[in-house]
Amino acid sequence: AAPSSRFAHGGLSAGEAASATPSRPRLSSRPAGARLTRQSCPLPSSYSQPAPTAQQQRHRATPPPFPPAPSGALGMSAAAAPPDWRFFQVFGEEQPEGTGVEDIQEADLLSALDFDETGDYLATGDRGGRAVVFERAAVDKANEVSPDVRPDHASLRARNDAQYCFLTEFQSHEPEFDYLKSLEIEEKINCIRWCRGSMGCKMLLSTNDKTIKLWKIYGKRIKILSNMNIEHANGATVSSGNAAQAWGAGHGLRLPLMTTRERVVTATPKRTYSNAHAYHINSIALNSDGESFMSCDDLRLNVWNLNNNSSCFNIVDVKPANMEALSKVITSADFHPTHCHTFLYSSSRGCVRLGDMRAAALCDTSMKVFEEPEDPANRSFFSEIISSISNAKFSRDGRYIVTRDYLNVRVWDVNMESRPIKTFHMNEHLRPKLCVLYEKDCIFDKFEACFNYDGKHVLTGSYQNKFNMLSVDGSAPDLVLEASQTPHRRAPSQMQQYNSELPRDFSRRILHASFHPHQNLVAIAATSTLYIMNGS
Repeated sequence: AAPSSRFAHGGLSAGEAASATPSRPRLSSRPAGARLTRQSCPLPSSYSQPAPTAQQQRHRATPPPFPPAPSGALGMSAAAAPPDWRFFQVFGEEQPEGTGVEDIQEADLLSALDFDETGDYLATGDRGGRAVVFERAAVDKANEVSPDVRPDHASLRARNDAQYCFLTEFQSHEPEFDYLKSLEIEEKINCIRWCRGSMGCKMLLSTNDKTIKLWKIYGKRIKILSNMNIEHANGATVSSGNAAQAWGAGHGLRLPLMTTRERVVTATPKRTYSNAHAYHINSIALNSDGESFMSCDDLRLNVWNLNNNSSCFNIVDVKPANMEALSKVITSADFHPTHCHTFLYSSSRGCVRLGDMRAAALCDTSMKVFEEPEDPANRSFFSEIISSISNAKFSRDGRYIVTRDYLNVRVWDVNMESRPIKTFHMNEHLRPKLCVLYEKDCIFDKFEACFNYDGKHVLTGSYQNKFNMLSVDGSAPDLVLEASQTPHRRAPSQMQQYNSELPRDFSRRILHASFHPHQNLVAIAATSTLYIMNGS
C-alpha cells in the first residue's frame, strides 16, 4: 500500500487560496581535490572583500548590450501580449516568512520535479526518497482523486485551466550503506524524469546518488472474495448476506467468487540500473529515441538502454590518470530534444561542451565548447566557485542552450560558440557579500534554469522564495515573482532596489522548477511546498 502523502489533501486552487488562512543542503561528495567546499577552499585569515572600482560599478549598473535573438523559435510578434503570471495551485503547507529549513522535516524538502511530454502528469521527488505523482483533471473533477491512469483522459484536457490532483505516492529509494567504502548512501532523489509509457501505463526514472530505478505506474484492480460460506456457532451458514440455511444442505453451499471492488494506482519497480557509477549521480536525461537515457556523475557520462540494466556505454570520461591533477568535475548533462546523437554537459570550470555520439565511441575531444572568458576586473578568491555551472538545458527546439551559475544566466546559440546571445546578471548585488555567503555555505547552492515551451522565456530561482521570469528576446519585461498564494511582483523599475537588498533568510530559496511542455504553466519547488503558476 502506498504511504500516506502530505499532498493527498492539498492542491488549493487560486480561488480556494484567496479564502484560506494564509538546512542547509548536503553537498554532493566530490572526488579528492575536486569538491568545492569551505574545507577544500579555506578562506585566508587576512582576506577582505576588495571595494569595487568605479569601472566595475558602471559595468554592474549597465551591463554591455547583447544582440537580440534571431527570429524563429525565439521571435515574438509585437502584437503578442506577454503572459501575466499568477498563482494557480499549491500543494503542501505554505511556509510563512521566517520559517527556516531547520523548522521543516528534512525528508519533506523537494529535490526534483518534472512534467511528462503531455503535461498531464507531474512528478516530484524529495529528500526522503519519496516520489509523488499528480494528474491533471477537468475543472469539475479537480478535487477528486483519479481512479486510474486511463488512455481516454484526453477528453478531460480541453481547458487550459484544468487543475492537478494527487494521484499516487511511493517510496522510490531507501537509505543504504556501502560497506566496502564505508559510505552512507542517502535516499534523496537527485533527479526524476518521465519515459514513454504504453498500454495506459506511465514509466518514470528516478535516481539517488548511486542507483537509478525505472518505475511502472498503472491502475490496478483490487479483487476480494465474496459469496463466502461463513459458519456460525449455531451451525448455520450465511452466504453473501442471504438467509441462513442449515449446515450441510447441498443447496446451502456456494463457491466463493472474485469480485472487483475498486481500482487504485500503484507503482512497481521494473528495472534497477546500478554499479555503474563510482561517484555521485547528479542528473539523468532521456534520449529522443525513447529507448535510451544518459546518467551523469562527477567524472563520467554513461548511456543505458531502458531494456538492459546489465551494461551501459561510457561516452565521456574526464577522470585523470592522477587524481591530484583533477581540475574539473561534471555538473549536469542533457540530451538534444530531437537529435538522439547530440548531447551536452556542463562543468565546474564554467564551460558547456556539445558532443556528437557519431563522431567517436568516447566523445572527449571533438566537441563544441561554449565558454565566456572571465572579466579580469572581477577576479577574486571566489571566482572558481561562482563560475561553476550548476545546470545546462536545451530549448525545446534544440537551437539554444541556457546555463546557470551562481551569479549569471546565459543563453547560447548552438551555432555560435564565441559568446552568449543573452546574459542576465541574477545575484550581482550579492557579489560584495560573497564572504558572508561563503561562511553560510550558500555560495554552493545549485540553482536550475529552464526554457518555457516556446523558448521565449527562461525561469530560474533565487532567495526569499523569489524566482525570475526572463524574456530572452526582450519583447517582455524581466520579472521577479514570489512563489506564494499572494505573489508580489516587481517591475524592472524596482529591480535596482530589490537587488540592493541582502536576503534575510537564505534557506527560503527556489532551486528546482519545471515548465509545462505546451503552455505557460510552471511548477516550482519552494522548500517543502509545490507551487504551480499560470501565465495567462
